[in-house]
Amino acid sequence: MSVIKEVIDKVKQTDPDQPEFHQAVQEVLETLEPTVKRHPEYVKAKIYERIVEPERSVIFRVPWVDDKGNVQVNRGFRVQFNNAIGPFKGGLRFHPSVNLGIMKFLGFEQTFKNSLTTLPMGGAKGGSDFDPKGKSDGEVMKFCQAFMRELYRYIGAEVDVPAGDIGVGAREIGYLYGYYKKIRNEHTGVLTGKALEYGGSLIRPEATGYGTTYFAAEMLATRNLDFKNKIVAVSGSGNVAQYAVEKVTEMGGRVITLCDSSATIVDEKGIDKKKCEFVMELKNIKRGRIKEYADKYKCVCVEGLNVWDVIREQGIKVDIALPCATQNEIDGRNAQALVKNGCICVAEGANMPSTPEAIEVFQEKKILYGPGKAANAGGVSTSGLEMSQNSLKLSWTREEVDNRLLIIMKSIHKACLDTAEAYDRKGDYVTGANIAGFTKVARAMLAYGVV
Repeated sequence: MSVIKEVIDKVKQTDPDQPEFHQAVQEVLETLEPTVKRHPEYVKAKIYERIVEPERSVIFRVPWVDDKGNVQVNRGFRVQFNNAIGPFKGGLRFHPSVNLGIMKFLGFEQTFKNSLTTLPMGGAKGGSDFDPKGKSDGEVMKFCQAFMRELYRYIGAEVDVPAGDIGVGAREIGYLYGYYKKIRNEHTGVLTGKALEYGGSLIRPEATGYGTTYFAAEMLATRNLDFKNKIVAVSGSGNVAQYAVEKVTEMGGRVITLCDSSATIVDEKGIDKKKCEFVMELKNIKRGRIKEYADKYKCVCVEGLNVWDVIREQGIKVDIALPCATQNEIDGRNAQALVKNGCICVAEGANMPSTPEAIEVFQEKKILYGPGKAANAGGVSTSGLEMSQNSLKLSWTREEVDNRLLIIMKSIHKACLDTAEAYDRKGDYVTGANIAGFTKVARAMLAYGVV
């Protein structure tokens, strides 16, 4: 039995109730098989066994009081996965689905994603099963303060730097940072995604969506293609999706879909700049449902299905797919439908949005497929740039940050292709991203000895 299979089997036996973590470990480690023969020193030092174990996983109680005076209790998490190349770095997610397995999968993926950015950042993830939807600003503030009352013990500008994720936007980051500052009596770069007034970076809200689009453009360029006049399907309607729509439109593409947890809209005329601004106000300020877009612009709205289900069922033509919602949103049937309907490129704006069956379809059909750890690394890259600005006590211009983001995404794309070719898997972005991200972390772990 190979070392890789032994490690995968052990993970499944040790944590049998964590399917998302199993999926992430298997997807990464199976592509690392070629490194076993080339780097026997990794086998001897048990790097493969060590890299699937978090440095630490913290689970804590979060009691808070709602607007009616009732005590509520949620569960908080912070999984600090690997800090071999820099301080722990990764988002906080507030969503009812949050559990230890999902936090571990996200922290594991974050380790390799952060490695790819070329910036000195380790991997972590955290959050809570708290649902900010339907809560007042006061309730969200009370929860964030209660959450930070425990989290502050484990984070710091040179230790662990959280950021936002699903359910954690500018409002939540503000409440979290304000309370951290109060407790610690210090103004430091302990969180990223901050507002400009207190240490945030320009382009940070746009970064993941922009970065995914930049990465897709790099993939398309390998086949002498671009976004001009292409039909683009985007899933989600949050921060990542919004700015993916904005950048795709700027590059000449026509985005026709968005969705949230309740419905999918299909606007064949295209979600132009004005419509995108409406979505931003609807989701970021009014916190409404995507169905309101269909009511205003009189387009198709399908309740209860995600974008990819609708594309499959209605046979909608799509040239490029940008999944920007959540994990495992594209299954094997949806992947087959995308290919059948003309899709030539998939770039993941979300973390692990394609199931293993879907990835197999994309690779078998030889379409351009950019995995999340590479394609959506723009967000954490700009978080790293925010950390740099905080350390230097200065702010860069919008143009400077955007240019640095573009350079990083081009670098990640090149690293994926070069590494894939070096391991005889030319054009395989999955293998390239995984091995490139892994080897950098592995070399650092080896240098430290057994710690």
